Amino acid sequence: MDRLIYTAMTGAKHILEQQANTSHNLANATTTGFRAQLDSFRAVPVIGDGLQTRAFVVDATVGTDFTPGPIQNTGRDLDVAIQGKGWIALQLEDGSEAYTRNGSFKVSDNGVLQTQTGINVMGDGGPISIPPDVTVSVGKDGTVSAISTVGKAGSATTLGRLKLVNPPEDSIVRGDDGLFRMRGGDPADADANVAVIGASLEGSNVSTVDAMVNMISLARQFEMHMNLLKNVESNDAKASQLMSLTG
Repeated sequence: MDRLIYTAMTGAKHILEQQANTSHNLANATTTGFRAQLDSFRAVPVIGDGLQTRAFVVDATVGTDFTPGPIQNTGRDLDVAIQGKGWIALQLEDGSEAYTRNGSFKVSDNGVLQTQTGINVMGDGGPISIPPDVTVSVGKDGTVSAISTVGKAGSATTLGRLKLVNPPEDSIVRGDDGLFRMRGGDPADADANVAVIGASLEGSNVSTVDAMVNMISLARQFEMHMNLLKNVESNDAKASQLMSLTG
């Protein structure tokens, strides 16, 4: 009974956390480049004074589903989507790097290529500057080119190349801001094999149907844990009555 109390109690607690993660996935079912969060349970014995029958249920390492999402053509010059595996490198305000699959870019007032949230996009030599009055295009290898829209049209001018990386999936971790970073904090090396598709964006890899089914399943599991605790309480009351009679 002691093991049942601890297992049901901690199981119910972490089911609520899984429900929150599932709700978060569902809320981002239409977020560009979003990667679904994954959860799993495991049993952990209680360390320290106490009965050895006590064991906690914990939500193991919260992982990420790296399955690519659907790619949709937008026709917008500053939209890019990663083809297959890989990431687009960003430069944060503190100079460190972060990685995203969201290739919806804009040009800042200072002429710097940025994400829609104002984070600089990394090029091979740093942030990429976009001159005024040009049409921008992004090649398959991430090369950013521009053609002037003023006067006679000339040849395309190369402005830089997106820093595209493909570190091992187990070496990157999701931050609170939704961006991914290397576990050790060091920047990832550029990978020439990563390719992009211009004028396109990658959708979220969250399956709305799977997320809804998972929410229903978690709700039933939580109810089951609550019923187990009620059974323990009932058994404890009956045991106390029997002890009082024998005393």
